[in-house]
Amino acid sequence: MKLIVGLGNPGPQYEFTPHNAGFLAIDRLAERAKVTVSNRHCKAVTGRAVIGGEPVLLAKPETFMNLSGGSVRELWAKYGEPEGLSVSRDLVVVYDELDFPLGTIRIRERGSSAGHNGIESVMSAMGTDEILRVRIGIAPDHPVSNGADFVLTPWKKRELTVMDEVLDRAAEAVETILTEGTAAAMNKFNRKAETAGGE
Repeated sequence: MKLIVGLGNPGPQYEFTPHNAGFLAIDRLAERAKVTVSNRHCKAVTGRAVIGGEPVLLAKPETFMNLSGGSVRELWAKYGEPEGLSVSRDLVVVYDELDFPLGTIRIRERGSSAGHNGIESVMSAMGTDEILRVRIGIAPDHPVSNGADFVLTPWKKRELTVMDEVLDRAAEAVETILTEGTAAAMNKFNRKAETAGGE
């Protein structure tokens, strides 16, 4: 089994903000797998699915972004450890990345948080930076004076139209990890990211 976690903030006021790209990606994965994410436990809402023949648990922590690690740790204790799963292979975290242009998808196997408090919380709780992550670029095509305000401000209609397509690609990136492996997914999606001006 794989644990696929999207990071974000609970509540309707945050639903369509850039910081909730991870939540929205989980919703899109669930939609494509024809399941719902509605079971509340371990400080998260979860849903079981089978993607590419692989059983997965889709999860959205409800602890608010900066405390995401507490929920992930509980989920891992319940589902990961009893099954003998590997954090570096069987946990995938999806979240927003202000350093990348809107529409960029970037997969990374390890490394620093790059200032993102959500993944920093997860790495701290799990005791490792070797966590597979799918980062969704959210940076607009204009300068942002206050990143903290920007990520919590609802998207404009035009940006939501772009995000609709981006979420399909983010879901496809996770599906590719599950069906073809991380290397194949990185080769496919990170090259697109570089073309789009990503890392």
